[in-house]
This record gives sequence, structure tokens and C-alpha cells, in this order.
Amino acid sequence: MTIPDQRPAPSVLEAAIPVASLILLVALSYYLFGDAGGGGPNQVALIVATMIAVLLAWRRGHTLHDLGGAAIASVESGLGAIFILFAVGALIGTWAMSGTLVAMVYYGLQILNPNYFYVTAAAICGVVSFGIGSSWTVAGTIGIGLMGISANMGLDPAITAGAIISGAYFGDTTSPLSDSANLAAGVGNANLYHHIREMLPTSLGALAISLGIFWLLGSPGSFDATDKMLAIGAAFHISLILFLPLVVVVVMALLKVPPFTTIFTGALLGGVLAVVVAPERVLAFADPAAGVPSWLGCIKGVWQALASGYVSTTGQPALDQVATRGGMSSMLSTVWLIISAFAFGGVAEKTGVLDRLISPIVRTARTSGRLIASLVVSVLAAGISTADQYLAIVLPGRMLKQAFAERGLAPIVLSRSVGASATPTSALIPWNSCGAYLATTLGVATLSYAPYAIFGFASPLLTIAAGYMGFRILRAAPVTGDVSDSQEAGAADKD
Repeated sequence: MTIPDQRPAPSVLEAAIPVASLILLVALSYYLFGDAGGGGPNQVALIVATMIAVLLAWRRGHTLHDLGGAAIASVESGLGAIFILFAVGALIGTWAMSGTLVAMVYYGLQILNPNYFYVTAAAICGVVSFGIGSSWTVAGTIGIGLMGISANMGLDPAITAGAIISGAYFGDTTSPLSDSANLAAGVGNANLYHHIREMLPTSLGALAISLGIFWLLGSPGSFDATDKMLAIGAAFHISLILFLPLVVVVVMALLKVPPFTTIFTGALLGGVLAVVVAPERVLAFADPAAGVPSWLGCIKGVWQALASGYVSTTGQPALDQVATRGGMSSMLSTVWLIISAFAFGGVAEKTGVLDRLISPIVRTARTSGRLIASLVVSVLAAGISTADQYLAIVLPGRMLKQAFAERGLAPIVLSRSVGASATPTSALIPWNSCGAYLATTLGVATLSYAPYAIFGFASPLLTIAAGYMGFRILRAAPVTGDVSDSQEAGAADKD
């Protein structure tokens, strides 16, 4: 993480120009290119916005060398996300080849009803994400299976993606296994389980709102999946053994094995499973040269699926669309987007852009409700300008920590407000690492699914509402007590 340079802070106008330029350029990209903007135009917008930020900073005395170093350091901090992206691409490729993805679709068509599909998808993802603490793992495994089921039912992919994301981010904000929940608690010096307990009212409320809306968005009518299931059964050897890679991934996630290791292990296991259950499919995909041993041809097929994804050739367009997916190479556009976004974020942080934009907001916060609203706005500004969920948690939390203390608020009020706003809103920003990852993994552009990612809107809005109503406004304990302890205010601080 870079440290703001000790030079005169930029003016509000100078700080706003790069961020406004980025938003306008991305909006223009979407207008001109639509969902294809993530394939290059959005990256160009980020680079141009970065150059605007660099030019303004250079005029104020920053050296190009220092600004370049800040951009590079920021990109380095995003390498973990980039490797996870590659692992997910590899996993999708081998799971498509082994039939794991198709098996999810097959059994999903039997179990799930299109009338209740959206609400069911959100609920399933919420439960699993709470158990393993990772929205990315849920989206990259169960999420892609649900997207396949949705496509075969003829449902709206944008609403399906929104339901998956809403459920996944509920778990990410409330699970003790979630890295973002742990980070939010750490920013406020709050006990993790106290933090989660205080998060639950707004998070459960946001989930309830999400489930209610997805219930209303259900598609009434009958659906006969018999033909689709027969087609899947004729092309793939469907059995419960195909869920083995998914089970292993979930278990490893519960054991808190690092995400890259967990997901890439699932990818390798998917390749091994493909060789065991359908070696003829692997060999056909590899198209080995004459005289090459079959075992070597199988290695080639798995290797190719890991690198460039699997291409299904069943001759059934709907089925081939589900089973033709993945590969590390499919993530390259998203990696390009993340590199460009982190470079912009590094320059913005180095030059104090975020701090300058937040300071006027904080000065107007004269009540606890307004202070919490200011924090939520600051978190959103951080997510837009730094393109990183973790920076959106740390920077505003660090900047407003003293303001919360001066107001006599307990650290838990800061931590829960940060957690309820930074984590879910990161999925709504196209150039944020979370938004870019989800768009690529689920195959739906961020701006297309964003209106249906209900939890991402409801969670921060309920947090603001709770602040204005004085709900659970906890006061700091006496100095002699533990800094993470708090007591409820005798009289709620309301506007």
C-alpha cells in the first residue's frame, strides 16, 4: 500500500477531476461499446484517467518517477487477485471437460423450479458463502453452475447473476471465515465475533429485502426439462462422482486453505476426473498426433483445458454453450482491467486524492447519523478511485477513525459500517477487482447485473438508515476498559 506524499494536498477540484474523468470515460465506453467495454475500452478509459491524474500531480511537484513507482506498487498488491483469476479460469476449463458443470445443470433442472429460481439461487449462495467465507469461491463454483441452469431454463442471466452475488456477499460480510469481515473488524479494533453480531441486523435485513425482490422477479409458468436432461445424459456420463471437485473445494475453503491453492487444486482434480470418467472426450479434445500414447494425449487435453478452456462439440448448441468455457487465457482481459485499475488507484492514493475528497464530507457530519453516512460515501469513493475492496475498507476506516472516537462512538460502529458498505458495493463497480472478476466468471457485464445485485444496495442503505434512526449506536467504554468493548447509548443519537 502506498503512503500519500508529503506535498501540499490537491484542491477539491484537482482531486475530483481524475475520478470524474474516470466515471465519464467508463460511461462513454459503455454507451459506445456496451457489454464489450471490458474487452479493452474500459482499460483504455482507466489508462487515460491515470494519465490525467499523473499530469495534475506532476503540476503540483510530484515526480514522474515517484508516481510510476506508486502505480507499480499498487499493481503488485493486486497480484493475489490476478492469480485467483487464473485459477478460476483453469477450474472452469477442466470442470467443463469433466462434466462437473453439466452435472450441476442436470441435477439443478431436476430440483430447481423456475418460479422460485432467483430466490433459491440467492439463498443457496448465501448459505454456502456464510459457511466458507468467500464470495469469489462461491461465484466461481456454484455460481457458474447456477448460470448454466438459468440459461437452460430461459431465465434472465443478469437477474441470475444479481441473485448469486447478493447471496455470496451476504456470507462475505457476516462469516467469521471471511477475510473482508476480519479486515473490517481489524480496522475498528473490534472483536471479530462482536463485529459479526452487530453486522447481522442490517445484513439479514438486506438479505430479506433481496430474497423478497427475487421472489417477485420469479418467472411463473411451467417448465419441462425432460428433453434437456435426455440430451445432457446422452452426451455426458452424469453421476454424483462429478461433484467430487466441488466437494473438495468447499472443504478446503472451510479449512481456510488460501483461495488460489483451493481453486487450482479443484482445477487439477477436475482434469484428473475427466481422464477417469471420460478419457475418450479428453483425447478427442486433445487431438493427439498419430503414434502418441493415450496417456500423453490425456495430459495434453487436460493441459489445454487448463490453459485455454474446453470446447464442447456435442452438436447441441444449448449444451455446447454451457460446456464451452474457461481456461486461464479467458481471464486475460480481466487481468488487463485489474492492472489498469490498480495503477489508477496507486496514483490516486499517492497524491492524496481520496483524502482530499473525503475531508469536506467529514466536516459536514455534525451528528452520528451523518458521520455514518459520510463513511459510507467515503467507502464508495474509495472503491471507485482505488478499484480495490480492501483499500475501500482500510483507507476510509483509517481516515475517519478519529472522527468516530471524538464523537464518543464505539469502534464497533466504525467496523460494522465499513463492513456493510465496502464489501458489497465493490461488486457494483466495473473496474473494481470484484466487479471485474464477477463479470468475467459469471459471463454478465457488471453494469448489466448491478441493478439486480440487491444486497449491494440494501446493505449500505440500511446502515445509513440505522445511523439516522439511532439504532445500535454504541458508545465507547471508559478509557480504563478494553478498547474493543462498548455500551449502548442511554439516549439514541438521532438527527
